[in-house]
Parts: sequence; C-alpha cells; structure tokens
Amino acid sequence: MFTGIITAIGTVSAVENRGDMRLVISCPFAPEAMAIGASIACSGVCLTVVDRGGEAGDAWFAVDVSGETVSRTAQDQWTRGRRLNLEQALRLGDELGGHIVTGHVDAVGRVASATGEGGSIRLSIAAPAEIAPFLAEKGSVTVDGVSLTVNEVSDQADGSCNFGLNIIPHTAEVTTLGALKAGDTVNLEIDVLARYLKRMESLRAV
Repeated sequence: MFTGIITAIGTVSAVENRGDMRLVISCPFAPEAMAIGASIACSGVCLTVVDRGGEAGDAWFAVDVSGETVSRTAQDQWTRGRRLNLEQALRLGDELGGHIVTGHVDAVGRVASATGEGGSIRLSIAAPAEIAPFLAEKGSVTVDGVSLTVNEVSDQADGSCNFGLNIIPHTAEVTTLGALKAGDTVNLEIDVLARYLKRMESLRAV
C-alpha cells in the first residue's frame, strides 16, 4: 500500500531479459532500508525488491518485471536511462499524505497538452473509456505514482475523457511530471474509493 507521495526519483541503470525482465534501478535510498521482498512503487507500479546494493545516497535495487506488467504500463517505461518516481511501501504509523494507492495500474493515459500557467504546469491527460466513469472533478487520481487532484473532466463522444491537473512547482521538481510533454504516456490508477462506489452503483441497478 502506498500514498502517492514520491520520496525519490530513480533511474533504470540496467535491463536484462531472462524470461521476465530484470531491472536494476539506481536510487538515493539506503540499501538497508530496502529489504529483500519489500515493495517499491516505480512510477505507480508495485514491484518487489529481489536484490540491492550500493551505499546510502548512491544505492540500487533490482526488480523483476513480467511481460503482463510491461504490456499494461506506459510505453518505454522499462528502458535503460528511464527516470522513475519511487515510493517505498507505507508503514504502520506513517502519515497518509496523499490518498490510498495500491500500485496497480488501471490504464495508460496520454498527455494531450502540457502548458505553463503562472508558476505551475497545466496538464490535460486523455484517459480511455474503461476508467472515464471513475474520474471526477476534485477527486483523486494517481499519475505515474503521484497522488493528484483532478481539476476538471471533459467527456468525449467515444466514452473516453480528458482530465485536467495542476502541477505545482514543487511537484514538478521532485517528480518526473515536470518533464512531461504532449504525446507522452503515463500510468493511471483510479481512486480505490471510486472503484467500490462504482461497483455498488452497478449492483443497485440490477
């Protein structure tokens, strides 16, 4: 379980295909803080630490990424040199600063536009029809692992939608979102509460 509050940016430093894909990700965490078998969200994808090393401030950890995960996540995410938003799993007693995030990607979105607005960045993201009903103005959404508030939703004729986000300078600086441009793909996770409400609504309609 995660909160969507990013604690570091990591970089994919090595990729090895061995059936599943083995990635080595460099990061500023302390190696001893990353237990073997622990979960780390990598741009919104919950992955398991299978190896680790280095030293505090210049560490690395290894994860295995299945073909299923690759097929359901953002294009070119699992390539050497790719920067990833990192969050270690929530511990009992930690502050829930964002919202409850599972680390399971529901869909891949595409950046429709990224424009400056004051000191912030205004993002418009196109979301597919299967998750459009779960996106609401002032609701929560996770984009590449970052907990954000939806500013507006524009429904499209084909059932998809575009939703707007405001990325403040701090968020742009400490995550990868500040570098997004039109055409980039991003991992989307809907709010877990919206998921249950949609299910309850569908049962009432039967």
